[in-house]
Amino acid sequence: MTTDDSRPWVTLAATTGIQALISLSTMIGPVLASLIVLRTGGSATLLAGNLAAVTFLGAAMSSLVSGPLILRYGAIRLSQFGLLSCALGMLLAASGIHGLLIAGCFLAGMGNGPATPASSHLLMRSTPAHRMSLVFSIKQTGVPLGILTAGAIGPGLALLAGWQAVMVLVAIACIVIALATQPLRRRLDTDRLPDTPVHLRAVLDPVRMVMTHVTLRRLALCSMVFNITQLSLTAYAVTYLHESLGIGIVSAGLLLSVAQVGGVTGRICWGWIADTWWGAPVTLTVLGSMMAVCAVGMSLLVPATPVWAVLLLMLVFGTAAIGWNGVYLAYVARTAPAGFAGKATGGTMMFTFLGNVSGPMLVALVIQGFGGMYAAYALLSVPLAIVATVLFRSRREVTAQ
Repeated sequence: MTTDDSRPWVTLAATTGIQALISLSTMIGPVLASLIVLRTGGSATLLAGNLAAVTFLGAAMSSLVSGPLILRYGAIRLSQFGLLSCALGMLLAASGIHGLLIAGCFLAGMGNGPATPASSHLLMRSTPAHRMSLVFSIKQTGVPLGILTAGAIGPGLALLAGWQAVMVLVAIACIVIALATQPLRRRLDTDRLPDTPVHLRAVLDPVRMVMTHVTLRRLALCSMVFNITQLSLTAYAVTYLHESLGIGIVSAGLLLSVAQVGGVTGRICWGWIADTWWGAPVTLTVLGSMMAVCAVGMSLLVPATPVWAVLLLMLVFGTAAIGWNGVYLAYVARTAPAGFAGKATGGTMMFTFLGNVSGPMLVALVIQGFGGMYAAYALLSVPLAIVATVLFRSRREVTAQ
């Protein structure tokens, strides 16, 4: 597996940085929901869910067109478009007008959708097969690093300067990085096919590829549950800890950052474990089982729970619920037909993002029916246990191949 990219670690660093900033852009709204509602009114928990749902609806839609757009314009150019879409979204959201806040989050999600398929396209060209899970996991640390930054700095900075100022700063950062990556385009976007059509059939091709491939279809559907779980931690944890357990908003943000530290560490370690020992199916089975146990643990938290116990649970939960993506994406890229890693990733990511769209709706129904996030975390353990069982049974197919 070779490429004209003579500096693969530069590619890895660039894709990781882009992923981190886009992740920060898409999650800063839900993280700051408790402060935003002071201006807009309403429930912080429901606002966090609504902002996340709109964001990932945009991501699901844009991930569908990522495959043909990567081929037509290049992976770096598409990543630049994603950063600029996030910047525009943050500026709209900073207006403080509810409608523009929703529209801004949707645009940030549109910027998020192409990020993973574009980076998979680049890394698939430069990564040896025996290091696939590790390299993809390192790249995917950008997601928890971005959310870590949102949780660690966002609430405190928002209390000092206002949440709108935070969003403007994120927009400026997106514009700066979009411009800074221009030199990479000349070196990395050399495989463009400018005549690649972008029409309805081309848009639906990634989904058709996934649905007609047994392993890709299974992975896509399992990723929906995993992503709902990740969302339950990244988008709801700060509000849950603050409103249900009485933990201060800044402290709750720091606890989310602890989960992100677990996610960063987990993504690298799980990638190495999958490459060296267990393989992707068994590793994902272990992660699904860990998520199920941690979801039950979250449902059992009470205001009297010691802070150290909450911290430990957040760390372990983050290791699993935020640590699965790199192993999963490497598995998808390895399973995809040769030359179509970006297309297969875009198709599976559509289902992944749909988990983030449907998740807030399901959480809202549970909150209304059972009175809080406690029940949502408890119920989440059921589909997680099912997914872990399906993945465990599928390991035999991979071994046979």
